[in-house]
Amino acid sequence: MFRFESPIYLYLLVLIPLLALIRIVAVRRRRKMLRRFGDMALLHQLMPDVSRFRPLVKFILLLTALALLIIMLARPQMGTKISHEKRNGIETMIAVDISNSMRAEDVVPSRLDKSKMLVENLVDNFTNDQLGLIVFAGNAFIQLPITSDYVSAKMFLQNIDPSLIATQGTNIAEAIRIAINGFSQMDNVGRAIIVITDGEDHEGGAVEMAREAKRKGMRVFVLGVGSPKGSPIPTPDGGYMSDNTGQTVLSALNETMCKQIAEAGGGSYIHVDNTNVAQEKLNAELARMQKGEIQTTLYSEYDEQFQAFGILVILLLILEICILESKNPLLKNIKLFRKK
Repeated sequence: MFRFESPIYLYLLVLIPLLALIRIVAVRRRRKMLRRFGDMALLHQLMPDVSRFRPLVKFILLLTALALLIIMLARPQMGTKISHEKRNGIETMIAVDISNSMRAEDVVPSRLDKSKMLVENLVDNFTNDQLGLIVFAGNAFIQLPITSDYVSAKMFLQNIDPSLIATQGTNIAEAIRIAINGFSQMDNVGRAIIVITDGEDHEGGAVEMAREAKRKGMRVFVLGVGSPKGSPIPTPDGGYMSDNTGQTVLSALNETMCKQIAEAGGGSYIHVDNTNVAQEKLNAELARMQKGEIQTTLYSEYDEQFQAFGILVILLLILEICILESKNPLLKNIKLFRKK
């Protein structure tokens, strides 16, 4: 498995075609200026030591060295150890509500940020388990397929934002449906669907979908984030969301809906507030689930490959220095191709 530790440096590769374009423009401009002095054939006779191809070869060598240097800065790595391990754990699909109402700040720092912190702590608590991430609003999609790669899970978690889904709303049923289909095909493994939401279900059908999940041997846990009293929804411009009449919209946690979904899914409802109680309750619930044998593929070791690129860069630079722009006087009389 090949990867780059710092892929941001690869964007510098755009310099390569840019420098090549500048070179082409400069060569054409130089030829145009030479034509002003006289016939090009005559000028070549007056400059017998000037090589047409050596400057081009030197430029190509420098350009190649620059490209390899950029790749070296990105720290290419190669997976050297692929292990297929069997672990005893559970599979968990986590569906995070990213509708605009999750911007409300009745839970510090906000409903969405609190949800992300909760998931991150949950991942830290996992050892032999697999998890996947789903985001949903008016529709839903898988952000991260089921995996044992906790580092990737945290990376994808940080990128979760309401802007990921343009269609607003709260389609809990679609999130559960995608979660049901997101698990592996392994047998005798405990499977949990964790829905983190404020319970403002605009589409309906969530209770029925939770029953379907229970029928297939999965448990649906619902984490209700926010306050039942309601809270205004901040907007990016610093104000608060308002309705058509100009009144400030208050978003309240729908605990009744959350409890109905959890009960239908054979799981439990947990209220998320500004304490760590919800985290402890969820960890305890998941610890009681049946752990089964999970087979996972791990790329556990990576070898740095930048040394090879560094050696090539040095060799190319040495070769570029050794090649003179003018013809070598010792070799100028040697002609590999003679006219008959």
